[in-house]
Amino acid sequence: MTRARDLGLALAGEPGPHNAITDVPGVEVGYTTLVEGASVRTGVTAVLPRGHAQFDVPCAAGTFSLNGNGEMTGRAWLAETGSLTLPVLITSTHAVGPCHRGVIDWVVRERPAAAAEWLLPVVAETWDGYLNDVNAPTIHTGHAVAAIDAAATGPLAEGSVGGGTGMTCYGFKGGSGTSSRVVAHGPDSYTVGALVQANFGSRAELTVAGEPLGAELAADNPMADPGWLAPAGAGSVIVVVGTDAPLLPGQCTALARRVPLGLARTGTTGSHFSGDLFLAFSTANAGALTSHFPRPDDPQYEQLRFVPWGAIDPFFEAAVQTVEEAVLNALVANEEMTGYRGRRVPALPLSRWRPAPPSR
Repeated sequence: MTRARDLGLALAGEPGPHNAITDVPGVEVGYTTLVEGASVRTGVTAVLPRGHAQFDVPCAAGTFSLNGNGEMTGRAWLAETGSLTLPVLITSTHAVGPCHRGVIDWVVRERPAAAAEWLLPVVAETWDGYLNDVNAPTIHTGHAVAAIDAAATGPLAEGSVGGGTGMTCYGFKGGSGTSSRVVAHGPDSYTVGALVQANFGSRAELTVAGEPLGAELAADNPMADPGWLAPAGAGSVIVVVGTDAPLLPGQCTALARRVPLGLARTGTTGSHFSGDLFLAFSTANAGALTSHFPRPDDPQYEQLRFVPWGAIDPFFEAAVQTVEEAVLNALVANEEMTGYRGRRVPALPLSRWRPAPPSR
C-alpha cells in the first residue's frame, strides 16, 4: 500500500511506528468492507478507544462541528458529561440506524452488565451515494458487529475500506486514512493520532503539501459532469482524533476544533453541503470519569495527571499535522472505482510525484 510519505512529500512532525491512530496505546480499529455487484460500495469502520478489553471504561472526549449537514449520534450526552464510552462507528449516511443498533447488540453479547441501563453509541456518517446505492438496505447490524470484532492494533489498511469504501475526495477516490505524531511533553512523550473518513472537497481546491494542484489535475473529473447535480465540494468528512496525553474534556473539544485547520491544508474551504463533524478523546486517567471519581484521600487520586492549558499548543500542532496527512493517505492509498449506475471515480494520479514503472 502506497502512502503519502512514499511520494516524498514534505510533511512535518514525527509519526509513530505505524503512522496511524493505533499508535495511541490501546486504540483498536476494525473494518467491514462491502463490494458486491455493480451497486454495493460501502462498509463500516469501528474505533475502540480502549480496545475490546476496556471498551466500557470512559475516556475524556469532546466534539466539534464545522458544518452540520451530517450526523454523529451521542453528541448531546458527550457534551453533557465530557466522557465517551463504547466503540465509535463510521459508516454510510443511511446506515446510521443499523450501526447504532449493532453497537448495542455487540455490548449485550460481550458484557450484558454494561447494557443493564441504557447505551448511547456514537455513530457518524458520510454519504457514499455516488458509487453506492445508498438507499438499499445493504448494511445491517451484523456488519457493525463484525467491524467491532475485527478491531485490532497495529498498521491499518487505508483507502477504499470500511466506511470509506464508497467515498470520494476532491473528485478523486477517497475513503479511510490515518496518521499519527509523537509529542514531547516535559520528560514524557505522548501520541496524537487521527482517523479520517474523507468524502469532501472540490477538485479545484485540492492542495498537496502546500502546493495548489486543482488546475493542474482538473482533467478526468466525472463528478464535474453537468448531469451530476450535487454542488462541487458536497460530501462530508468525519475525523476521530485520539491521544494518550492526559487531556481534560474541554481540551479534547479544543483538539477537535483544530481539525478544520488540517483539512484546510488540503485545500477545502468547507461546503454548506458537507457534514464536517469531529471527535477527540484521551485514553489517559482511566477511571477518572466513572461515577465513583477518586476522593482526595484515595491513592488513585495522586495518579491523575493533566496537561496544563499553557502547554497544549504542541498537541494542537500534532492534530493539524495528522489530519492533513490522514486525508492525503486516504487519497494516495486508493485505486479507481466504478460503482452504482456505472459511475466512475479516478484515483489520484501518483505519476505526478513519481515516474510510472517501465513497461515490459
